[in-house]
Amino acid sequence: MKQLMPFRIFNKVPSVPQVEDQHWYKINAAADGESTVQAEATPIEIYIYGEIGGWGITANEFIQDLKAIDDGVSPVVVAFNTIGGDLFDGLAIHNALSRLGERCTARVDALAASAGSVAACGAHRLVMASNAMLMVHNPWTWTSGDAEDLRRVADVLDQTFEAIIAAYKTKAPDIDDAELRRMVNDETWLTAQEALALGLADEVGNGVEVKACLGQGAAMKRYRQTPQALLDQLASQPEPPADDPATLPEPTAPDASDFTALALMITQDCAKAGISNLVEPLIASTKLTDKATVQAALKRAKGVRDLCAAARLPELTVEYVKAGLEPDAVRARLFEKLVGSGKGFEIDNSLPPADDEPEKIKAKMPNPSQIWTARRQAANKGARP
Repeated sequence: MKQLMPFRIFNKVPSVPQVEDQHWYKINAAADGESTVQAEATPIEIYIYGEIGGWGITANEFIQDLKAIDDGVSPVVVAFNTIGGDLFDGLAIHNALSRLGERCTARVDALAASAGSVAACGAHRLVMASNAMLMVHNPWTWTSGDAEDLRRVADVLDQTFEAIIAAYKTKAPDIDDAELRRMVNDETWLTAQEALALGLADEVGNGVEVKACLGQGAAMKRYRQTPQALLDQLASQPEPPADDPATLPEPTAPDASDFTALALMITQDCAKAGISNLVEPLIASTKLTDKATVQAALKRAKGVRDLCAAARLPELTVEYVKAGLEPDAVRARLFEKLVGSGKGFEIDNSLPPADDEPEKIKAKMPNPSQIWTARRQAANKGARP
Protein backbone atom coordinates (compact mmCIF):
# COMPACT_ATOMS: atom_id res chain seq x y z
CA MET A 1 0.00 0.00 0.00
CA LYS A 2 1.34 3.37 -0.98
CA GLN A 3 1.91 5.73 1.96
CA LEU A 4 0.53 9.24 1.63
CA MET A 5 3.04 12.00 2.15
CA PRO A 6 2.40 14.29 5.15
CA PHE A 7 0.55 17.51 4.44
CA ARG A 8 -0.63 20.57 6.33
CA ILE A 9 -4.22 21.74 6.43
CA PHE A 10 -4.93 25.44 6.56
CA ASN A 11 -8.22 26.90 7.64
CA LYS A 12 -7.63 29.79 5.29
CA VAL A 13 -7.64 30.97 1.68
CA PRO A 14 -6.47 28.63 -1.17
CA SER A 15 -3.06 30.27 -1.26
CA VAL A 16 -0.69 30.43 1.67
CA PRO A 17 0.04 34.13 2.15
CA GLN A 18 3.23 35.41 3.65
CA VAL A 19 2.95 36.94 7.10
CA GLU A 20 1.90 40.48 6.25
CA ASP A 21 0.13 41.61 9.42
CA GLN A 22 2.02 42.96 12.38
CA HIS A 23 3.43 40.01 14.30
CA TRP A 24 3.15 40.59 18.03
CA TYR A 25 3.27 37.58 20.33
CA LYS A 26 3.84 38.40 23.97
CA ILE A 27 3.00 36.92 27.37
CA ASN A 28 2.98 39.13 30.45
CA ALA A 29 3.06 37.46 33.86
CA ALA A 30 1.16 38.58 36.92
CA ALA A 31 3.06 41.30 38.78
CA ASP A 32 5.93 39.96 40.89
CA GLY A 33 5.34 39.87 44.62
CA GLU A 34 1.56 40.00 44.39
CA SER A 35 -0.49 37.28 46.00
CA THR A 36 -2.22 35.00 43.54
CA VAL A 37 -5.10 34.43 45.94
CA GLN A 38 -6.11 38.05 46.30
CA ALA A 39 -9.62 39.09 45.36
CA GLU A 40 -8.55 40.42 41.96
CA ALA A 41 -5.36 38.70 40.83
CA THR A 42 -3.34 40.41 38.11
CA PRO A 43 -4.16 38.57 34.87
CA ILE A 44 -1.67 36.87 32.62
CA GLU A 45 -1.95 38.72 29.31
CA ILE A 46 -1.24 36.98 26.00
CA TYR A 47 -1.19 38.79 22.64
CA ILE A 48 -1.59 36.76 19.46
CA TYR A 49 -1.14 39.37 16.76
CA GLY A 50 -0.10 37.60 13.55
CA GLU A 51 -0.36 34.32 11.69
CA ILE A 52 -0.97 31.06 13.56
CA GLY A 53 1.33 28.22 12.53
CA GLY A 54 4.76 27.52 11.06
CA TRP A 55 5.46 31.06 9.79
CA GLY A 56 4.00 32.80 12.83
CA ILE A 57 2.88 31.73 16.31
CA THR A 58 2.94 27.94 16.69
CA ALA A 59 0.78 26.05 19.16
CA ASN A 60 3.89 24.47 20.67
CA GLU A 61 5.45 27.89 21.30
CA PHE A 62 2.20 29.16 22.80
CA ILE A 63 1.60 26.18 25.08
CA GLN A 64 5.20 25.94 26.32
CA ASP A 65 5.38 29.68 27.08
CA LEU A 66 2.03 29.60 28.87
CA LYS A 67 3.03 26.52 30.88
CA ALA A 68 6.23 28.23 32.00
CA ILE A 69 4.40 31.26 33.39
CA ASP A 70 0.98 30.01 34.49
CA ASP A 71 0.58 29.71 38.25
CA GLY A 72 -2.68 27.78 37.96
CA VAL A 73 -4.89 30.42 39.59
CA SER A 74 -4.37 33.77 37.85
CA PRO A 75 -6.91 34.83 35.23
CA VAL A 76 -5.66 34.53 31.64
CA VAL A 77 -6.62 37.06 28.95
CA VAL A 78 -5.71 36.20 25.34
CA ALA A 79 -5.97 39.08 22.86
CA PHE A 80 -6.44 38.11 19.20
CA ASN A 81 -5.75 39.96 15.99
CA THR A 82 -4.97 37.27 13.42
CA ILE A 83 -5.74 36.36 9.82
CA GLY A 84 -5.66 32.64 10.70
CA GLY A 85 -3.19 29.96 9.72
CA ASP A 86 -2.57 26.28 10.43
CA LEU A 87 -5.84 24.65 11.47
CA PHE A 88 -4.25 22.02 13.70
CA ASP A 89 -2.29 24.70 15.57
CA GLY A 90 -5.55 26.63 15.94
CA LEU A 91 -7.29 23.56 17.35
CA ALA A 92 -4.39 22.92 19.75
CA ILE A 93 -4.59 26.51 21.06
CA HIS A 94 -8.39 26.12 21.31
CA ASN A 95 -7.95 23.05 23.52
CA ALA A 96 -5.24 24.70 25.61
CA LEU A 97 -7.54 27.65 26.38
CA SER A 98 -10.42 25.30 27.13
CA ARG A 99 -8.32 23.46 29.72
CA LEU A 100 -7.85 26.74 31.63
CA GLY A 101 -11.56 26.72 32.44
CA GLU A 102 -13.43 29.74 33.75
CA ARG A 103 -10.33 31.83 34.34
CA CYS A 104 -9.68 32.18 30.58
CA THR A 105 -11.04 35.05 28.50
CA ALA A 106 -10.42 35.59 24.79
CA ARG A 107 -10.50 39.18 23.57
CA VAL A 108 -10.85 39.94 19.87
CA ASP A 109 -9.22 43.34 19.41
CA ALA A 110 -9.78 43.61 15.67
CA LEU A 111 -9.99 40.28 13.81
CA ALA A 112 -10.07 36.57 14.64
CA ALA A 113 -10.28 34.95 11.22
CA SER A 114 -10.12 31.35 10.09
CA ALA A 115 -8.01 29.24 12.47
CA GLY A 116 -7.87 32.31 14.73
CA SER A 117 -11.63 32.12 15.31
CA VAL A 118 -11.29 28.40 16.09
CA ALA A 119 -8.60 29.16 18.69
CA ALA A 120 -10.51 32.06 20.28
CA CYS A 121 -13.66 29.96 20.74
CA GLY A 122 -11.76 27.69 23.13
CA ALA A 123 -11.88 30.35 25.86
CA HIS A 124 -14.57 30.19 28.55
CA ARG A 125 -15.51 33.79 27.77
CA LEU A 126 -15.08 35.66 24.49
CA VAL A 127 -15.23 39.45 24.38
CA MET A 128 -15.20 41.32 21.06
CA ALA A 129 -14.49 44.98 20.46
CA SER A 130 -17.58 46.67 19.02
CA ASN A 131 -15.91 47.07 15.61
CA ALA A 132 -14.05 43.72 15.61
CA MET A 133 -14.91 40.75 13.39
CA LEU A 134 -14.96 36.97 13.57
CA MET A 135 -14.55 34.97 10.33
CA VAL A 136 -15.41 31.30 9.75
CA HIS A 137 -14.81 29.20 6.64
CA ASN A 138 -13.86 25.82 5.22
CA PRO A 139 -10.44 24.16 5.67
CA TRP A 140 -8.11 24.00 2.69
CA THR A 141 -4.89 22.21 1.84
CA TRP A 142 -2.56 21.46 -1.03
CA THR A 143 -1.29 18.00 -1.95
CA SER A 144 -0.26 15.81 -4.85
CA GLY A 145 -0.55 12.16 -5.77
CA ASP A 146 -2.73 9.69 -7.62
CA ALA A 147 -6.50 9.34 -7.41
CA GLU A 148 -6.31 7.20 -4.26
CA ASP A 149 -4.15 9.82 -2.53
CA LEU A 150 -6.51 12.65 -3.43
CA ARG A 151 -9.58 10.74 -2.29
CA ARG A 152 -7.86 10.11 1.04
CA VAL A 153 -7.04 13.81 1.42
CA ALA A 154 -10.67 14.69 0.66
CA ASP A 155 -11.75 12.35 3.47
CA VAL A 156 -9.34 14.08 5.86
CA LEU A 157 -10.71 17.49 4.85
CA ASP A 158 -14.22 16.26 5.62
CA GLN A 159 -13.02 15.15 9.05
CA THR A 160 -11.33 18.48 9.77
CA PHE A 161 -14.51 20.29 8.69
CA GLU A 162 -16.32 18.36 11.44
CA ALA A 163 -13.56 19.35 13.89
CA ILE A 164 -14.17 23.01 13.05
CA ILE A 165 -17.91 22.61 13.56
CA ALA A 166 -17.29 20.90 16.92
CA ALA A 167 -14.98 23.75 18.03
CA TYR A 168 -17.60 26.41 17.33
CA LYS A 169 -20.41 24.36 18.91
CA THR A 170 -18.35 23.95 22.07
CA LYS A 171 -18.55 27.72 22.42
CA ALA A 172 -22.16 28.05 21.20
CA PRO A 173 -23.94 24.75 21.93
CA ASP A 174 -27.36 26.18 21.07
CA ILE A 175 -26.39 27.38 17.59
CA ASP A 176 -28.38 25.83 14.75
CA ASP A 177 -26.26 23.09 13.21
CA ALA A 178 -27.46 23.60 9.63
CA GLU A 179 -26.97 27.37 9.86
CA LEU A 180 -23.46 26.96 11.28
CA ARG A 181 -22.48 24.60 8.46
CA ARG A 182 -23.87 27.03 5.90
CA MET A 183 -21.84 29.90 7.39
CA VAL A 184 -18.63 27.88 7.38
CA ASN A 185 -19.21 26.74 3.78
CA ASP A 186 -19.95 30.28 2.61
CA GLU A 187 -17.00 32.03 4.38
CA THR A 188 -18.92 34.29 6.77
CA TRP A 189 -17.62 37.48 8.37
CA LEU A 190 -19.46 38.19 11.62
CA THR A 191 -19.65 41.53 13.37
CA ALA A 192 -19.43 41.62 17.14
CA GLN A 193 -23.20 41.96 17.46
CA GLU A 194 -23.81 39.05 15.06
CA ALA A 195 -21.36 36.82 16.94
CA LEU A 196 -23.06 37.78 20.20
CA ALA A 197 -26.50 36.86 18.81
CA LEU A 198 -25.21 33.44 17.70
CA GLY A 199 -23.56 32.71 21.05
CA LEU A 200 -20.01 32.75 19.68
CA ALA A 201 -19.28 35.91 21.71
CA ASP A 202 -20.29 36.64 25.29
CA GLU A 203 -19.79 40.40 25.41
CA VAL A 204 -19.22 43.39 23.14
CA GLY A 205 -16.62 45.79 24.50
CA ASN A 206 -15.34 49.19 23.46
CA GLY A 207 -14.14 49.65 19.90
CA VAL A 208 -10.51 50.17 18.89
CA GLU A 209 -8.84 51.69 15.85
CA VAL A 210 -9.19 48.67 13.59
CA LYS A 211 -6.83 49.71 10.82
CA ALA A 212 -4.05 50.30 13.33
CA CYS A 213 -4.47 46.73 14.56
CA LEU A 214 -4.63 45.16 11.11
CA GLY A 215 -1.18 46.30 9.99
CA GLN A 216 -0.52 45.66 6.30
CA GLY A 217 -3.25 43.03 6.01
CA ALA A 218 -2.46 42.06 2.41
CA ALA A 219 -3.42 38.47 3.16
CA MET A 220 -7.02 39.48 3.81
CA LYS A 221 -7.37 40.55 0.19
CA ARG A 222 -7.08 36.88 -0.76
CA TYR A 223 -10.24 35.84 1.04
CA ARG A 224 -13.37 35.64 -1.10
CA GLN A 225 -15.76 37.61 1.12
CA THR A 226 -13.55 40.16 2.90
CA PRO A 227 -15.78 43.13 3.81
CA GLN A 228 -15.08 46.10 1.59
CA ALA A 229 -14.92 48.41 4.61
CA LEU A 230 -11.84 46.55 5.88
CA LEU A 231 -10.18 46.64 2.45
CA ASP A 232 -10.86 50.39 2.24
CA GLN A 233 -9.20 50.91 5.62
CA LEU A 234 -6.15 48.94 4.52
CA ALA A 235 -5.88 50.95 1.30
CA SER A 236 -5.90 54.20 3.27
CA GLN A 237 -2.87 53.35 5.39
CA PRO A 238 0.30 55.38 4.73
CA GLU A 239 3.25 53.79 2.94
CA PRO A 240 6.42 53.07 4.94
CA PRO A 241 8.90 55.95 4.85
CA ALA A 242 11.34 55.90 1.92
CA ASP A 243 14.97 54.99 2.58
CA ASP A 244 16.46 58.39 1.86
CA PRO A 245 20.15 58.63 2.85
CA ALA A 246 19.68 62.35 3.34
CA THR A 247 17.43 61.66 6.31
CA LEU A 248 20.02 59.62 8.22
CA PRO A 249 20.31 60.95 11.78
CA GLU A 250 23.47 62.50 13.08
CA PRO A 251 25.55 60.23 15.35
CA THR A 252 24.13 61.70 18.53
CA ALA A 253 22.37 60.02 21.41
CA PRO A 254 18.84 59.24 20.19
CA ASP A 255 15.83 60.36 22.20
CA ALA A 256 12.57 58.48 22.74
CA SER A 257 11.07 59.71 19.47
CA ASP A 258 14.06 58.33 17.52
CA PHE A 259 13.59 54.92 19.11
CA THR A 260 9.90 54.97 18.22
CA ALA A 261 10.60 55.94 14.62
CA LEU A 262 13.22 53.21 14.18
CA ALA A 263 10.98 50.59 15.77
CA LEU A 264 8.17 51.64 13.42
CA MET A 265 10.55 51.37 10.45
CA ILE A 266 11.44 47.80 11.43
CA THR A 267 7.79 46.83 11.94
CA GLN A 268 6.62 48.28 8.62
CA ASP A 269 9.56 46.99 6.57
CA CYS A 270 9.25 43.50 8.05
CA ALA A 271 5.52 43.43 7.37
CA LYS A 272 6.10 44.50 3.78
CA ALA A 273 8.76 41.80 3.29
CA GLY A 274 6.73 39.07 4.99
CA ILE A 275 9.16 38.62 7.90
CA SER A 276 7.08 40.09 10.72
CA ASN A 277 8.21 37.31 13.05
CA LEU A 278 11.65 38.95 12.99
CA VAL A 279 10.54 42.32 14.41
CA GLU A 280 11.51 41.62 18.01
CA PRO A 281 14.87 39.92 17.17
CA LEU A 282 15.80 42.87 14.94
CA ILE A 283 14.91 45.42 17.60
CA ALA A 284 16.95 43.46 20.15
CA SER A 285 20.00 42.95 17.88
CA THR A 286 20.17 46.53 16.54
CA LYS A 287 19.31 48.17 19.86
CA LEU A 288 17.73 50.83 17.59
CA THR A 289 21.15 52.51 17.41
CA ASP A 290 20.60 54.50 14.22
CA LYS A 291 18.90 54.30 10.84
CA ALA A 292 21.94 52.93 8.98
CA THR A 293 22.30 50.06 11.45
CA VAL A 294 18.60 49.23 11.19
CA GLN A 295 18.64 49.29 7.37
CA ALA A 296 21.68 46.99 7.23
CA ALA A 297 20.07 44.57 9.69
CA LEU A 298 16.84 44.49 7.68
CA LYS A 299 18.72 43.65 4.48
CA ARG A 300 20.71 40.95 6.28
CA ALA A 301 17.55 39.46 7.83
CA LYS A 302 15.88 39.10 4.43
CA GLY A 303 18.87 37.18 3.12
CA VAL A 304 18.91 34.91 6.17
CA ARG A 305 15.19 34.25 5.81
CA ASP A 306 15.61 33.23 2.16
CA LEU A 307 18.45 30.82 2.98
CA CYS A 308 16.55 29.14 5.84
CA ALA A 309 13.41 28.84 3.71
CA ALA A 310 15.38 27.26 0.87
CA ALA A 311 16.85 24.73 3.31
CA ARG A 312 13.36 24.02 4.69
CA LEU A 313 14.53 25.11 8.14
CA PRO A 314 12.60 28.38 8.62
CA GLU A 315 12.52 27.84 12.39
CA LEU A 316 16.25 28.72 12.53
CA THR A 317 15.71 32.19 11.06
CA VAL A 318 15.02 33.93 14.38
CA GLU A 319 18.07 32.35 16.03
CA TYR A 320 20.41 33.44 13.23
CA VAL A 321 18.97 36.96 13.06
CA LYS A 322 19.30 37.36 16.82
CA ALA A 323 22.95 36.34 16.51
CA GLY A 324 23.51 38.95 13.77
CA LEU A 325 25.00 36.38 11.39
CA GLU A 326 25.85 37.32 7.81
CA PRO A 327 24.28 35.24 4.98
CA ASP A 328 27.60 33.49 4.25
CA ALA A 329 27.87 32.31 7.86
CA VAL A 330 24.24 31.17 7.80
CA ARG A 331 24.84 29.24 4.58
CA ALA A 332 27.76 27.41 6.19
CA ARG A 333 25.77 26.57 9.32
CA LEU A 334 22.83 25.29 7.32
CA PHE A 335 25.11 23.09 5.22
CA GLU A 336 26.76 21.67 8.34
CA LYS A 337 23.37 21.04 9.99
CA LEU A 338 21.91 19.29 6.95
CA VAL A 339 24.95 17.16 6.17
CA GLY A 340 26.08 16.47 9.73
CA SER A 341 23.37 13.88 10.37
CA GLY A 342 24.89 11.58 7.76
CA LYS A 343 21.43 10.79 6.38
CA GLY A 344 21.81 12.78 3.20
CA PHE A 345 19.77 15.84 2.39
CA GLU A 346 17.91 17.65 -0.33
CA ILE A 347 17.45 21.40 -0.57
CA ASP A 348 14.38 22.60 -2.42
CA ASN A 349 15.41 26.01 -3.68
CA SER A 350 11.85 27.16 -4.30
CA LEU A 351 10.28 30.05 -2.41
CA PRO A 352 8.13 29.44 0.71
CA PRO A 353 4.68 27.85 0.05
CA ALA A 354 2.95 31.21 -0.42
CA ASP A 355 4.89 31.74 -3.61
CA ASP A 356 5.14 28.17 -4.87
CA GLU A 357 3.96 27.99 -8.45
CA PRO A 358 3.88 24.90 -10.64
CA GLU A 359 6.68 24.96 -13.16
CA LYS A 360 5.36 26.02 -16.52
CA ILE A 361 6.33 23.54 -19.22
CA LYS A 362 6.72 25.15 -22.61
CA ALA A 363 5.49 23.00 -25.47
CA LYS A 364 7.95 22.53 -28.33
CA MET A 365 6.86 23.01 -31.91
CA PRO A 366 7.05 19.82 -34.02
CA ASN A 367 10.07 19.58 -36.31
CA PRO A 368 8.86 18.32 -39.76
CA SER A 369 12.41 17.45 -40.85
CA GLN A 370 13.02 15.19 -37.86
CA ILE A 371 9.61 13.52 -38.27
CA TRP A 372 10.25 12.86 -41.99
CA THR A 373 13.74 11.45 -41.31
CA ALA A 374 12.40 9.13 -38.60
CA ARG A 375 9.68 7.82 -40.90
CA ARG A 376 12.15 7.15 -43.74
CA GLN A 377 14.47 5.28 -41.40
CA ALA A 378 11.56 3.16 -40.13
CA ALA A 379 10.41 2.44 -43.70
CA ASN A 380 13.90 1.48 -44.88
CA LYS A 381 14.37 -0.80 -41.90
CA GLY A 382 11.07 -2.54 -42.60
CA ALA A 383 11.90 -3.02 -46.34
CA ARG A 384 15.13 -4.96 -45.69
CA PRO A 385 14.97 -8.74 -46.48
